[in-house]
Amino acid sequence: MKTIADHKREAEKHVLYVKDKATRIATITFSRIDKHNTATIGMRARFGELVHKANIDDDVKVLVIRGEGDHLGSGGDLDEHGDLYLNPKPGDGFLTDLEIDDEDVKYPPPGSYRYLHGLTDYYAKARSGNRPLQEFKKISIIEAKGYCYGWHFYQCADADIIVASDDALFGHPSFRYAGWGPRMWQWLETVGLRAFSEMLFTGRPFTAAEMFTCNRFVNSVVSRESLEAETAKYANACSITRPTDVVVAQKTFIEAYKQYRGEYFGSLLTGWLEGMLPLMKDDGANDVNLGKDATFEQGIGKVVKNNDLNYPPEWRLSMKGRKG
Repeated sequence: MKTIADHKREAEKHVLYVKDKATRIATITFSRIDKHNTATIGMRARFGELVHKANIDDDVKVLVIRGEGDHLGSGGDLDEHGDLYLNPKPGDGFLTDLEIDDEDVKYPPPGSYRYLHGLTDYYAKARSGNRPLQEFKKISIIEAKGYCYGWHFYQCADADIIVASDDALFGHPSFRYAGWGPRMWQWLETVGLRAFSEMLFTGRPFTAAEMFTCNRFVNSVVSRESLEAETAKYANACSITRPTDVVVAQKTFIEAYKQYRGEYFGSLLTGWLEGMLPLMKDDGANDVNLGKDATFEQGIGKVVKNNDLNYPPEWRLSMKGRKG
């Protein structure tokens, strides 16, 4: 069985990190092109560690987060957890995801509330890799393009600035197979109640142009050809405007405001809500439900893709499907 250390080592080739000491601009690049930069357990853990290190590193003032290839990323690797979610067996658990390698630690058994909640509550913590940008006291900028789904959408909710290409799509597949995601409170705050309600209840992704009108969720929308230059313009301006100590003071003020608005409280609530998933009852035999045994035998990814075809082309998650 792979340890969390094994997962992190494997993730080194998929989550790249460079920094320019002269400009104090660091860049994290997701590089798993054959999987649309889908994030594995190791990638999430490595991302959380890199953000934590950059937060302390005096050579870093601005952190740019981007994806290699056509997409920022399509979320977490659904098939990686596979049967741990759907068909757990005695002895199964999420210890590796929780970064626990101690064989003497016993994970709560399948069927208990804590079996799923142990993981979903952990997802409320920055160290899980789901919300490290909330604790980042420097400037974070996301270069958004193509798919910005699921876990990658979490990072968009938490970043300070988003520069998007006009082909970017934002959303979460889990709205259609589970019903929620760890950053729901923050999405409500950043997208706006009416718009996010539409995204949540229909499951449809929003375009970059739509997200620009949703509380200015994205700061700038440009062509794909102009995306890197536009991101560099923002990063360079942020790197020279005020000293790093001033930035940290500014970010601490903003963090205080976010906690006044209940950002971390919202993460805890979502973790609690996600742990309730096994109690959700279907309305009918054809419902797509993450906890229904037979539905996901073919794999979560395939179920999501097949279910996508039930929606109007312009509301589909797949770019290929959106073309009709």
